[in-house]
Amino acid sequence: MTVETPAREDAHQAHHGHSHGHQAGHGSFKSYMTGFVLSIILTAIPFWLVMGEVFESKTVTVSLIMIFAAVQIVVHMIYFLHMNTRSEGGWTMMALIFTLVIVFIALSGSLWVMHHLNANMMTMSPEMMKNMP
Repeated sequence: MTVETPAREDAHQAHHGHSHGHQAGHGSFKSYMTGFVLSIILTAIPFWLVMGEVFESKTVTVSLIMIFAAVQIVVHMIYFLHMNTRSEGGWTMMALIFTLVIVFIALSGSLWVMHHLNANMMTMSPEMMKNMP
C-alpha cells in the first residue's frame, strides 16, 4: 500500500496526462479543419500569385508571399500548436513573440542576402559560359 503525497500525485498526473492545471486544450475536429483549410488557402494564393504572374512587380509579389507566409505561421501556431495567451501562464505567448522575431530575422536576412547576391553577381554572356571549365 502506497501513500500518495502531493508531489507524487502531481508526478503521477503529469506522467498520465491527467493534470487539470494550465495546459493548452486540445483542438476539436472543427478547429483542426479550420486550420487545415486556412493553410490550404494561404498556400494556394501565393502559388496563384507566382504562377499567374498577377503583378508586374516582383517586389510586390515577394512582399505578398512573405505576408502570407507570416500569417500561415500564426495559423499553425494557433490551430495546430494551440498557443494562446491563457495557457501555461502566458509562456506560449512569449514563444509566439519569440517565433515571430525569429521569423522576421530569417525572412529579412534571406531577402537581404538574396538581394546583395543578385546585385553583386557578375553577369555572364553565353560566350563566357562556353569557355568555363
